[in-house]
Amino acid sequence: MTATRIRRREAVATGDWPSQVLPLLRRVYAGRGIVEAGGAQPRLAQLLPPDALGGLDAACRLLRAAIDERRHIVVVGDFDCDGATACALMVRGLRALGAERVTATVPNRMAHGYGLSPSLVDELVALSPELLVTVDHGIACHAGIARACENGWQVLVTDHHLPGEALPVADAIVNPNLREDGFPSKALAGVGVAFYVLLALRRVLRDAGRWPRGGEPDLTTLLDLVAVGTVADLVPLDANNRALVGAGLRRLRGGQGSAGLQALIEVAGRDARHLTASDIGFAIAPRLNAAGRLEDMSLGIECLLCDDPAQAREMAVTLNEINAERRGVQQQMVDEAQVALAKLAALETEPPLALCLFDAEWHPGVVGLVASRIKEGLHRPVIAFAPAEPGAESLRGSARSIPGFHMRDALAAVDAAHPGLIEKFGGHAMAAGLSLAQSRLPAFEAAFREVAARWLDDSLLQAEWLSDGELLPEEFDRVHAEALRDGGPWGQGFPEPLFDGEFEVIDWRVVGTKHLKFSLRLPGRAQPLGAIQFGGWREQAKPKRVHAVYQLDTDDYQDRRGIQLLIRHWVALP
Repeated sequence: MTATRIRRREAVATGDWPSQVLPLLRRVYAGRGIVEAGGAQPRLAQLLPPDALGGLDAACRLLRAAIDERRHIVVVGDFDCDGATACALMVRGLRALGAERVTATVPNRMAHGYGLSPSLVDELVALSPELLVTVDHGIACHAGIARACENGWQVLVTDHHLPGEALPVADAIVNPNLREDGFPSKALAGVGVAFYVLLALRRVLRDAGRWPRGGEPDLTTLLDLVAVGTVADLVPLDANNRALVGAGLRRLRGGQGSAGLQALIEVAGRDARHLTASDIGFAIAPRLNAAGRLEDMSLGIECLLCDDPAQAREMAVTLNEINAERRGVQQQMVDEAQVALAKLAALETEPPLALCLFDAEWHPGVVGLVASRIKEGLHRPVIAFAPAEPGAESLRGSARSIPGFHMRDALAAVDAAHPGLIEKFGGHAMAAGLSLAQSRLPAFEAAFREVAARWLDDSLLQAEWLSDGELLPEEFDRVHAEALRDGGPWGQGFPEPLFDGEFEVIDWRVVGTKHLKFSLRLPGRAQPLGAIQFGGWREQAKPKRVHAVYQLDTDDYQDRRGIQLLIRHWVALP
């Protein structure tokens, strides 16, 4: 069992706040370092200007020339939600800015692997592109970019992933995470980088007199895509990203989102009027990601580019069906991983510091979700591997990490100590991907565990719930629940409010096959509180009292307009 501790944030609400901001919300903001109203929910007027983002001048020269000379621009996306939204945004934005020949394409995970690979470039020859624009990838695609340049094509890389020792030989690169890049925020997602490129291009075209009578394109209409891709990619929601995501959410709540996103919200059963970043992360993004995981992300991009509500609805329904299939495949793979871990537990008193999981029958598009689930259960860095295609010697791995263990740097350390062991890798602190030969998996696992042994200590291996403290009995109401819901956007680096406290357990029961439904009593409050823990059922006796970590949430089931507690963690009390 993973050791778990509950720690409360130190927060004293100070500063000048509008009277409508509840004291509870002020306390929550203070716990995240926000001490005045302008920092809590940044607006677009506070957005960082593009000026400091390196590579924009060269990028704009390429794009302006391509637009002026009617060159064929091919936007190359990626097969995750950030890559899909970035691709749709770049296509829509370039068309709005005057590009007449723009085509979207995306690699097939099974056929091409990650990013702009040589095999994908070879297929693009049939399109006769003149300028390739990569979105959400490219910084590690040396071979594919070299092949494109051999074909006489220009290449613009827009990416946010960490670079390796050498940069690809592209005509222009825009990436805030390049060494010595001066852009203040390093947290932009791929879709955010693409949006900034479009902002800069619009300014260049404006200064050149492209719209002498006004009427320049309104790029804020693309912020719904920016919001979805940013939240889905789990980049930190710093002030700049919160401004972008908040603006995109306001468009979606107002029914101004693209036809594809509105259709996805509908099939996911979410209320667009009260859409949150959490809804994007748990309902919208998985339906887009499923296409890239199991089939072809081109369907997801097509849905995001569609302007016909009826057609968008058909595609959203198909994506919903693919997501249901993905969930079934994922559950089977997680179950198989749990069986393997149970066998391991029989041999070792503690789980290893880092885990590598592999099954020859696993699907490469779902291993990231398996790694994430196992990581959450064990609080250890996990890499799950699957054959790149059925029966292949080449494996694709997806890695998920814990706070304090930088996954991409760990892979770089393995690569430096054992050159050639890893075929290629890339990613971030908390998530990364890699490829290697199956025959080299044992050697990689040993090297990876060696790095983990050097970098991890007991404090990092203890899971921690960071709480915003206790709620007063009078704060358990709809007003406070709605204020917390609407006080975001919450997400990575700006976490959703969590509270903790002790409760008497009046009753509990299993809902479905694995969810726990509670009835809890709080001292000082006469009415019991309803609560639920998704996936919380284990073979266990009902405790009399619990110390629980929870979210205060609205409950609109059957229009009841009530509240409920979403239990995230609990321990029985004597």
